[in-house]
Amino acid sequence: MSAPHQARKRFGQNFLTDGGVIDSIVRAIDPRPGEAMVEIGPGLAAMTQPLVERLGHLTVIELDRDLAARLRKHPQLTVIESDVLKVDFASQLPTPLRVVGNLPYNISSPILFHLLPFADRVVDQHFMLQKEVVDRMAAGPGTKDYGRLTVMLQWRYDIEALFDVPPESFDPPPRVMSAIVRMTPWTKPAALDPALLEELVASAFSQRRKLLRHSLGRWLEARQFDGTFDLQRRAEEVPVAEFIALAQALQK
Repeated sequence: MSAPHQARKRFGQNFLTDGGVIDSIVRAIDPRPGEAMVEIGPGLAAMTQPLVERLGHLTVIELDRDLAARLRKHPQLTVIESDVLKVDFASQLPTPLRVVGNLPYNISSPILFHLLPFADRVVDQHFMLQKEVVDRMAAGPGTKDYGRLTVMLQWRYDIEALFDVPPESFDPPPRVMSAIVRMTPWTKPAALDPALLEELVASAFSQRRKLLRHSLGRWLEARQFDGTFDLQRRAEEVPVAEFIALAQALQK
């Protein structure tokens, strides 16, 4: 038997060990034979094994060299040894694709943004994330969790928080509560320039306690926007659809 693997802090490794939780996640994903699926950060293969048993084949993305070497011994796995932020999901992976993973909490937002441009190739995404991040992703306007991440992701996906996962389900246990989220890309998302929406939303939330006229108002003025938009609100009060409509109006 090979020596036990020590979790590496620099990779944000927390290995899922609770069989009941693994079972619930796999049931939520509902993998079917022959589907193309990629798992980000398979680690010690706790979720990989039940997934590949149902799929027949699975592609995994693993940064840790030692873990990648172990995974390569599995005949039904294709291993991409890489930082997920460097993987081109258009050229390196099949379409349509299902994406799953226990994402490293220290870089979960960059991974979510990295996947955004590939949403039209994706069937769905199921991720384990810090509960606080899932709350922000699924938030509604008028709440403290509603922010830049909410708007950018809800423009492109239907987001559903499924269930929470306590720290004791992992080894080593993280210091935070975790949660499972399902992200299903909209079949016909609003057509807009994502970079423009991102700039607009970043400006709106740059001073989230102040009224929008102090932040977004100045940004719109600099762009010589001559349309109407209610700036006597805080950014968190503006629904996603209104941010999208504003981005579309600016493009015209």
